[in-house]
This record gives sequence, C-alpha cells and structure tokens, in this order.
Amino acid sequence: MLSVLISLLLTLRGIMRSRAALHLEVLALRHQLQVLQRSRPRRLHLAKADRWLWAWLSRSWNAWRTVLVIVKPETVIAWHRQGFRLYWTWKSRRRTGRPTLDTDVRALIRTMVDANPLWGAPRIHGELVKLGLAVSQATVAKYMPRRTTPPSQTWRTFLANHVHQIAAADFFVVPTATCRLLFVLVILAHERRRVVHVAVTDHPTAAWTAQQLREAFPWDQARVI
Repeated sequence: MLSVLISLLLTLRGIMRSRAALHLEVLALRHQLQVLQRSRPRRLHLAKADRWLWAWLSRSWNAWRTVLVIVKPETVIAWHRQGFRLYWTWKSRRRTGRPTLDTDVRALIRTMVDANPLWGAPRIHGELVKLGLAVSQATVAKYMPRRTTPPSQTWRTFLANHVHQIAAADFFVVPTATCRLLFVLVILAHERRRVVHVAVTDHPTAAWTAQQLREAFPWDQARVI
C-alpha cells in the first residue's frame, strides 16, 4: 500500500512538473510571436522587458533553448550575464563610507604640514597619536595639502650650489711592460675638472689611501663651509 502511494505521489509530481514546463513553453512561444508581430515589417526589436523575461526563463526552465527562435541562445546567456553584473554593481554601490574627519583635525594637519615641510604622513600621524587623536595614516595623507614644489632642493640644485666643494676620485689598475700591476688614484675637482692629486702604488692600503687624501686636501688650504 505504501509503495502504491509513493508511486501515485511521484506521478502527480511529474504531472505538475510537466504542466509547469508546458505553461513556460506556451509563454515563450507567445512572447516570441508577439515580438515578431510588433516588429513587422521593421527590424526585430527587443525591449528591456523582453530581455529580462528570457533571462529569467533561462534560469527557471531547462528546455528554453528548444523553443527559442528569434535570437540565439548565446544572446540570452549574454543578457543574463549583463543583468548579473548590473545586480552586483547595484549591490556593491557605495552607500555611506567612512565618516569625514572633523574640521579642527583637518586644520591641525594643514598647520603641521605648513610648519614642518619636511614631515611626511607617518611623522604627522605619530604626532597626532601622541595628542590622543585616533586618526589613521591613510587619512592623514588624504588631508595633507599637495605641494607644488619639493620640500627641499633638488639634486641638480645641490650640485650647482656645492660644485666648488665636491671632488671625484677614481681608483684603477694599470699593467706595466714587466707584467706588474700598478694602482692609480686620481682626484678631480668638479669646479673645473681640475686634477687635484695623482698617486701610484703597487700595494694600496687603507693607510696609504688616507694619506693621499690628506695630501690632496691639506688642512691649511681647506675651506670652512
């Protein structure tokens, strides 16, 4: 008796499923017929509601491809993907975000930047933490005013300002006719590319190099900067 009842329930369930599939098939065919009648004799035109209907049918009915005539199945799948992207774009839209920083704290950040042009966001963030202000380093960097000029002189400006006090040294090896190796130290002044000092040795040491520097720049001729 129980097996007969189970078989009857499964039969009724199959009938219900087939009736639902039949109704969906009728709906799909009638919709396509309406679209064709609406577009005749012009080019086939599908509204957004038509696309949403077929996107829903592709998810709700497994046999939707068998009755599709007016467009390709790939087109319906593309409509469904587009709707999926639009849904998640709407779902992940920005609503409130972080609360804005108080006006007093923003003014304090600008004041600290103006008074200390060499300070960056980490240093200013550390000073604000010392004051008991719970502000992240990213927020400090966001509200720091952007500088139009660098906080210090450029490397080119530094070289131009100190060219009279800068020298270049080169240590290289020279082979001799008797297959010996001599080590040559040349010191040039950047001001006029003038040779300041030249020394040669076959056994260079740190003490020898220090002595050559003392001879190249004696104390009685050194400039006080």
